Amino acid sequence: MIVKENKPKKVVIIHTSNVTFEYLNNLFHELVPEVIVKNIIDDSLLAEVIENKGVTKGVIKRICTYAVLAEKIIGADLIFNQCSSVGEAADIAAKLVDIPLVKIDEKMAEVACKRGDKIGVIATLETTLGPTVRLIKKTADNLNKKVEIIEKLCEGAFDILRKGNTKGHNKMVIEAIKELSKEVDVIVCAQGSMVTLLDELGEVTVPVLTSPRLGIEQAIEILERNN
Repeated sequence: MIVKENKPKKVVIIHTSNVTFEYLNNLFHELVPEVIVKNIIDDSLLAEVIENKGVTKGVIKRICTYAVLAEKIIGADLIFNQCSSVGEAADIAAKLVDIPLVKIDEKMAEVACKRGDKIGVIATLETTLGPTVRLIKKTADNLNKKVEIIEKLCEGAFDILRKGNTKGHNKMVIEAIKELSKEVDVIVCAQGSMVTLLDELGEVTVPVLTSPRLGIEQAIEILERNN
């Protein structure tokens, strides 16, 4: 059980959309029911990233503000960054707080690098491809491993998902995954929102990694170490 001085640990999730809000909260509750989970949601963040094809100064400032707020006002023991598109902004925010900040996708990148030399990265947003690829390259460098990365964009799939058409989103992404699996050793789903396809994926010849569970398991390990 993760407690500190008879008080349960507190995690604050910073969200850039509500797509995985329920899933992440339920997963934390499933894996560590004693942990208190609070949420900060700012759906203007992802919209601004998409509009500008990358992270802006405004996005960085807001992510940093939310991280400080999570620590100083909400009293978080750990901050969990939900969105891969703003992962590099989260890296900056992590330097401003004295508590761990865990990015949802960093554990997934580590697992991918350990499982194969040719890594496929599949995304439904162009703004997520770059940060995810850079994260994998950085992780590979830290592991002293050389990897080849093959990118694949399912353009339009995220818009379909946001409109509530999960089936349509999953169909597009699964088709792309099966095509990409012919070229790589392991596939990384760049966005946590792609976890919705797992139940429909069926058999694939290579491992297909999604970030939410791996990211939360990493957060739990850190909480336990800091207990």
